[in-house]
Amino acid sequence: MSDFWAMGGYAVFVWTSYGLAAVTLAGLLGLTLWQRRQARARWDSLKETKR
Repeated sequence: MSDFWAMGGYAVFVWTSYGLAAVTLAGLLGLTLWQRRQARARWDSLKETKR
């Protein structure tokens, strides 16, 4: 099992790339949710001004 975690001596590079990918995906998810919230607020304000 320790061979798996060591990744044949390349563990630092492998786990760093996994970590960066996870951080990037989490950031994209957060940005998407934030933009969705902003768009929803704009949409609601436009619906209110039409009444």
